[in-house]
Amino acid sequence: MGDNGPVNDARSTTPNLEPGDDQGQNRGSRLYPRVTSFRSRRGALTAAQQTTWDTLWPKIGRDVADDLIDVDGWFGRQGPAILEIGSGTGTATTAMAQAEPHVNLMAVEVYRPGLAQTLQQIEREEIDNIRLLRGDAMDVLENMLTSESLTGVRVFFPDPWPKVRHHKRRLLQAPTFAMIADRLKPGGVLHVATDHAEYAEWITEAGNAEPLLTVLDWESPMTHERPVTKFEGKAQLVGSSVTELIWGKITP
Repeated sequence: MGDNGPVNDARSTTPNLEPGDDQGQNRGSRLYPRVTSFRSRRGALTAAQQTTWDTLWPKIGRDVADDLIDVDGWFGRQGPAILEIGSGTGTATTAMAQAEPHVNLMAVEVYRPGLAQTLQQIEREEIDNIRLLRGDAMDVLENMLTSESLTGVRVFFPDPWPKVRHHKRRLLQAPTFAMIADRLKPGGVLHVATDHAEYAEWITEAGNAEPLLTVLDWESPMTHERPVTKFEGKAQLVGSSVTELIWGKITP
């Protein structure tokens, strides 16, 4: 998802532990607990990335687990909470966080080097309104957030899994829309971007079928302005157009 960099297909639900991971310490975490909508991969950090990781991750990062997040407590303040699913290397994450300093932005990603690059950007730009989660976003939605706890959800360039036999891996289908709708506050927003035409049709149909969501027709509580990432730039070079889909949660 997002500006993710190279990936491998992962057919096992058992995580590949990386240097610095501890099997005992992670026993309660849920980094890759099931057949997932993403391709997981191992990736070594550079020395500079490891230094930044060791410094910042304990402060603003955590592995996905079964524990509820006290969002205001984690950020040390009250503010609109936005969840970005699949933050990749953090290009959009950091830019949008800087554009909305009043927002508490949580970004979920499985690719450790991508998270490390995000940490480096956070450190370099002195951004203080981002928190990072490593693991499966569905576990975050199901186990770490409560109903009506989010102002917004962003999903930029989710893996389209174009082969029909892989469609079950797609993140954005009916159960996910129902879960996101439950976690959004009334008036909250789901913003999706994809450069895959067939997946855009799939997403549109599934999103429009969710009874708690409607095509946004009121002032959004969050920005929809995205920077063009390397991932999106490559898609544009080969002629792929980007579809933006924005829904708002109605009052039940």
